[in-house]
Amino acid sequence: MSLLVTGSIGIDNVTTPFGEVHDVIGGSAVYFSRAAAHFGKVRLVGVVGDDFPRKFEQAFKHKNIDIAGLERRAGSKTFRWSGSYDPTMNEATTTAVDLNVLAEAAPKIPLRYADSRVVFLAATHPTLQMELLAQIKKPSLVVADTRDLWIKNYRKELLASLKKIDGIVLNDLEARLLAGTVNLVACVEKIRRLLKPSGPRMVVLKKGEHGCLAATGSLFFPVPAFPSAKVVDPTGAGDSFAGGMLGYLARKPTFTDRDFKHAILAGTIMASFTIEGFSIAGINRATASAVAARTREFTKMLKV
Repeated sequence: MSLLVTGSIGIDNVTTPFGEVHDVIGGSAVYFSRAAAHFGKVRLVGVVGDDFPRKFEQAFKHKNIDIAGLERRAGSKTFRWSGSYDPTMNEATTTAVDLNVLAEAAPKIPLRYADSRVVFLAATHPTLQMELLAQIKKPSLVVADTRDLWIKNYRKELLASLKKIDGIVLNDLEARLLAGTVNLVACVEKIRRLLKPSGPRMVVLKKGEHGCLAATGSLFFPVPAFPSAKVVDPTGAGDSFAGGMLGYLARKPTFTDRDFKHAILAGTIMASFTIEGFSIAGINRATASAVAARTREFTKMLKV
């Protein structure tokens, strides 16, 4: 099935206990598309300013990444984010953010993308997410991300948007804010009831180094993170997870419980590469053979 992602493309400054980098490529659509491309074709929709470095376009030079939906907007500036991580690297602190082009009109989805069957809406304003979704004719599976800003300040709009999507990916802090309870199992169950009644009601609750809780249909299960002794930069790990998960599902004609479980494993593996380098250096090392080897190793670990 055709897969589309719409989200941010930016220029980042990142500081972690392992060092710092300046003016590197980042953004949800970048990490998602790099991970999804391992499994098949992905259509990218995003917008950058005319200050976006030409050298960054190398990030999209992959046979499976279609950038017909990438707009370089004259007279505008690219989204910029600066952040730092605590010693555990479980918490990121935003030190500076310039929305720039993200505060302007949303990019248009190309007409030939309108038949996309699997859609990922990165964590933009819920009203904007719905405007973009309205340009897709008959999607089979729509999954979104969100963030605490939208949950706190645009709750009404967010709740309305959830009724139109099949699944959501969010972290434990966001889940507790949205569900209004501390227990994460209860959070998942409450959030599932907020999603489109006719959909699979997929909820994936990310817990950083502790993996995730996942639910769909009658399934509810935890999955640990892939154990890595080299955690350099967690930026983009959640979007890489989503890219791996939906990239895997987009290859399937239907979405069975077994498919969902394997998709969660695929997402976990792709995220494990991302955290091993700054920017996209880690995910760039996710060759077919490396992903296959890590998948076999992880599957073996999970067998009892």
